[in-house]
Amino acid sequence: MIEYCAKNFLDKPGVADTLARNPRCPLLLLLPVAHHLNFTAVGALLDDLDRLSGSPALVSALLACPSLTLDQRQLLNELLQLTSDPVAIEEAVFAAEADGARRMTLLQRLMRMTVVERVQLALKGGREERLALVRDPCKVVQRAVLQSSKIAEREVETFAAMAILSEEILRIIGSNRHYRKNYTVLKNLLNNPKTPLDITLHLLPNLIAQDLKALCSNKNIPENLRKAAQRLHRQRQAKLPGSG
Repeated sequence: MIEYCAKNFLDKPGVADTLARNPRCPLLLLLPVAHHLNFTAVGALLDDLDRLSGSPALVSALLACPSLTLDQRQLLNELLQLTSDPVAIEEAVFAAEADGARRMTLLQRLMRMTVVERVQLALKGGREERLALVRDPCKVVQRAVLQSSKIAEREVETFAAMAILSEEILRIIGSNRHYRKNYTVLKNLLNNPKTPLDITLHLLPNLIAQDLKALCSNKNIPENLRKAAQRLHRQRQAKLPGSG
């Protein structure tokens, strides 16, 4: 049925976009119309990097989409890179791995890898590799870490507290319903000065009283967030029995 629709209805508005969002659709069927996909369909493909990274032809074709966002264009371009900044990779490994021998082994492996190979390692590797790759100079590799089926919530709790991570990765964590149910993730995001303000303001009402009070005096977070926390704290205090 998918193949039939691809051959006969790709000129119909929305059919190609729907096929792009279907994980069972062979990517080769999208090649003829890749440049017509809208940005939400491209976003769906980027949300499945295990699938997309295996088709450089489709990645190249997607770069012709006029609807791409700047971030999407950067991610697609990164997937076609063969090399990355070796200094940035070295810094990522040194920050993630304390053991000297394992650090050198991991560094040597990553230095020999293309971006796509590091994406695959981020998706299928172990905890130590994810801890280094979430700091990778390529955002598409960082993104792949969060798409790994092996990632544990403890790791996400750690990532949520890391001010060294890109705002995009913190936004992905903060926009994930499953991760937002983890209170430690939520609290770490709110205390992380790099978390985008629109994410933190949305999460703020979920803080318990003790943590909200602490956030009010946290001078590392943006001023707008601290003032919003102070307002919310005063509102809650005013509703307490005997406060009037």
